[in-house]
Order: sequence, then C-alpha cells, then structure tokens
Amino acid sequence: MTLKALVINCTLNKSNQPSNTRALIDEVVKIFDKKEMVTEIVTLADYNIEYGVTGEAISDQDEWPVIYEKVKEADILVIGSPIWLGQQSSLTTVLIERLYGASSETNEQGQYIFYNKVGGVVVTGNEDGAKHVSRSVIYALSHIGFTIPPNVDTYWVGEAGPGPSYIEAKGYENEFTMQHAEIMGYNLYHFARLLRENPIPSEGNVIQQTH
Repeated sequence: MTLKALVINCTLNKSNQPSNTRALIDEVVKIFDKKEMVTEIVTLADYNIEYGVTGEAISDQDEWPVIYEKVKEADILVIGSPIWLGQQSSLTTVLIERLYGASSETNEQGQYIFYNKVGGVVVTGNEDGAKHVSRSVIYALSHIGFTIPPNVDTYWVGEAGPGPSYIEAKGYENEFTMQHAEIMGYNLYHFARLLRENPIPSEGNVIQQTH
C-alpha cells in the first residue's frame, strides 16, 4: 500500500527563498519517507491562487485547479503556516477558503469529497499564536470532511518579542517540537492507512444535493 501525502506550505516566501515553516515541515516528511510514502511539497506562493470561496477556476489565470487536483489525489494533507501578529498567514486563509468552496462536492459514495483523507498542521513563528493557528486550521479541515487524528499539530515559537525564527534559533534542537513532529507524522500515516483499508461507511452521511 503506497500512501500519498500533500504538504502545502503557506509561507509568504517563494520556494527559492528560505522558509522557517518549510524547515519544520521537513521534519514531518522524514517520517513519511521512513514509511515509504509518496510526498509532494507545494509552496502556495509559487502559484497564482485567486481569492474566492469556490472550487472552480475564477479566471484563466487562476491556478487553483492544479492545487485542487493534488488534494483530491492525496491521502494526507498537511498545511504549513507561519504566524503573523498571532494569526495564520494570508495564504493559509486563501487556501482554506478555496478548499471550503470545493467541499460540497461528493465522492463516489456520495459523501463529502474530503472524506477518508486525514489532515494536520505545522506552524512556526517567533513568539506566540501557535495553538490559535493550529486550532483554526484543524477545525476548518474537520468541518469540510477531513479526519483529524490525535496530536497532528506541531509548532515552534521563540521567546516573546522580536527574535530569531525556527532556522536561526535552531528550533530542531527543541525536544518538544521534534517529538511532536514525529508523533504527527506517524499518526497521520496510521490513520491514512486505516481509512484506506476501512473507509468511512456511507451509512448516514450521503449528501443529498439541493438545487
């Protein structure tokens, strides 16, 4: 059984620029690699994703359909977000809005399209807001149909006030963060495998489309 993971880094930087969030994402991906999963990491800032709550392309320049196809093919979705003023990045919000816009679609069993997929979140910042951002992203994923295993948020924040972020501060030496990156990686894998082998039964959750 080969599982697929999609990691969407919602840093405000392009993929050719340093990203503290990507550095922590890489720790989670190490677990996926151990389990011989197929993992793709996407930096959302590399794409032109237009604003809107819809799963359809908003214009000819809107590259959302490219991202959406990757999500549909994945068993696991991990969203990575930096923290700005205690909040998730603007690109994280755009991603969640676009996912929400597609969430009324259904799978072959008539369930919401994101059923039988698992989700988690990676957060980095330099003082506060990690649990707030994690809560926001995890609730959003759960609400649109993703399964949320236990302990699938990992984060790193520094001391209060301005200071070095994850890479410069050697956040990878923080035992708590590294332990939770490992727990997150394994729990996402375990639950994705469970759902692949035993999908959520359609009894009681087939969506009746209204027009």
